[in-house]
Amino acid sequence: MKNLLVLFVLLTGTLTFAQKTDYDTKTNIRYYDDAQYKNDAYAAERCILDIYYPKNVKNFATIVWFHGGGLTQGSKEIPQALKDKGYCIIGVGYRLNPNVMAVKCIEDAAAAIAWAFNNVAKYGGDPSQIFLSGHSAGGYLDLMVGLDKKWLAKYNIDANKVAGLIPFSPQCVTHFTVRLEQGIPEKQPTIDQFAPLFWVRGDAPPLLLITGDRELEMLGRFDENAYMARMMKINGHKDTRHFELDGYGHNMADPAYPLLLKEVKRVLDLRK
Repeated sequence: MKNLLVLFVLLTGTLTFAQKTDYDTKTNIRYYDDAQYKNDAYAAERCILDIYYPKNVKNFATIVWFHGGGLTQGSKEIPQALKDKGYCIIGVGYRLNPNVMAVKCIEDAAAAIAWAFNNVAKYGGDPSQIFLSGHSAGGYLDLMVGLDKKWLAKYNIDANKVAGLIPFSPQCVTHFTVRLEQGIPEKQPTIDQFAPLFWVRGDAPPLLLITGDRELEMLGRFDENAYMARMMKINGHKDTRHFELDGYGHNMADPAYPLLLKEVKRVLDLRK
């Protein structure tokens, strides 16, 4: 009888240890007020998000993910590599040029991030643990909203409440789609209010810039990010890093996902 009791305890302990977290997904959630969508079919199509989150878990961290595509193409996505890792992932859709001016992409990104701050707790998340990430144009949106504080201030949110910025291969000079709107060629770099570099500041959230190989990246993307990292540090930022993925070009998301997850864990551990 005693041996049977020991066996029962061992088996139940093993089953408990092996129990897997379940996840749920809600799709096509509007992140603007309903008035924004009236008589605007394009906003109704694009200004929506999906949320993937662990069920029956409290105070989880959230990664808001913006797709790439040069601000002219792409669709909301929840990368498979980020699933089943204990985090909530929010995949954001946003309007695209030439249907709208590029500034609307930034406005949409800010509205979606504000939605996350105001709603993630309803799903069990901790609004103090919201990270911004995305590839290429998505990374650009991370930096613009995370560094230029006016975008989130519109929603009475301090951008410094973002837990961390982890963009993949973002444009740090003025985005080439913005330059195209101004008649400036893509190989003529400028830095103005639509450049993350314009908004470098020492009090920003932790920043990890991830790019491909300097010789394989798009245009001067590695160098933009290296300069961004240097200028953040010169401005007194204490937690800026830049990782270069040797051997990978601009399509470097797959090897970058583990670095994103590792960075989220690092920042969360620092807060303990």
